[in-house]
Amino acid sequence: MDELVSVREQVQASLAAYLAEARSHLTTIGSQLAPVCDGLEEFILDGGKRLRPLFAYAGHVAAGKAVGPNEIKAFASLEFLQACALIHDDLMDASDTRRGKPAMHRRFENLHQEQALAGLSEQFGAAAAILLGDLALVQSDHMLHTSGISSEQLLDALTVHDEMRIELMAGQYLDVREAGEKSYNVERSLRIARFKSGKYSIERPLHLGAAIAERDASIRQPLMWRLSEYGLPLGEAFQLRDDLLGIFGDPAITGKPAGDDLREGKRTVLMAMAMERTTDAGRSELTDNLGKADLSLATIEKLRGIILESGAVESVEGLIEKLTFDALSASRSREIAPEAHELLAALAASATARKS
Repeated sequence: MDELVSVREQVQASLAAYLAEARSHLTTIGSQLAPVCDGLEEFILDGGKRLRPLFAYAGHVAAGKAVGPNEIKAFASLEFLQACALIHDDLMDASDTRRGKPAMHRRFENLHQEQALAGLSEQFGAAAAILLGDLALVQSDHMLHTSGISSEQLLDALTVHDEMRIELMAGQYLDVREAGEKSYNVERSLRIARFKSGKYSIERPLHLGAAIAERDASIRQPLMWRLSEYGLPLGEAFQLRDDLLGIFGDPAITGKPAGDDLREGKRTVLMAMAMERTTDAGRSELTDNLGKADLSLATIEKLRGIILESGAVESVEGLIEKLTFDALSASRSREIAPEAHELLAALAASATARKS
């Protein structure tokens, strides 16, 4: 869809301009911050589908309002929130790679070794990743605040923006906490999928765009409800697709090692369903191997077979299809401007049919 391509290009240009200004500021503080700028620029500019800015754009269009460069910059700020989440997530999961390159903590661990710095390389890498993730979170705020939207628009946007960040951190904690549970549970995993990914990836960006577009509460509130009816099921479908890719995705496309979620032992909806539906022998095999960082490709293939035979993959695919159907039905509501209907349908396809 040409409209999506154009918005992605505008978002990319806005991010590049902001990062160039950030580099000028940070390197005046100290030349040692140049690798920090390099790391964030590469992380943000060299990857990503810009789904969150695109959904914010769609929320704005759904209100029937035109989008200018100030709004694009406000929407683009969501990429820094995404960067914060991914950098910290990779550290917490001890992931070695992201998009086919070293994860941020590994990047700075390597830098420590290359420059023969004193101290422990691993500790340095972890500390740097925490700080870069925090910096990205602050820059998300800063880019939004300096986007050029009016003070009134900014105040309306901040209500959504603050709630989005709270939900993201709460969902991330629930994900960390889930790793300590003794049993797998579909309902718990669905709740984590909603808060860790779905809401901040789709529903809240839609709300952000709508909040910036429409100040009349009597119009905005019904629109927000309809956008939630679209965004919440689609957000869950988006995360369920991510769960499938984490185990069955092609490393050449995803940029992550084969079966990475198995090595990390992620408690996803897919795994909860597999645990519930497999045989006792299959459950034992999964329990014994999930979370082992040194899983061989042969073992990964065996575990994939168990998951497939359980019927969990088929069930997740069916759930993705249902959730997407529910979202598309809501997207055609009368509260949503007609010019947004095709856009929302295209974004739904992009979010759920992706390969990376």
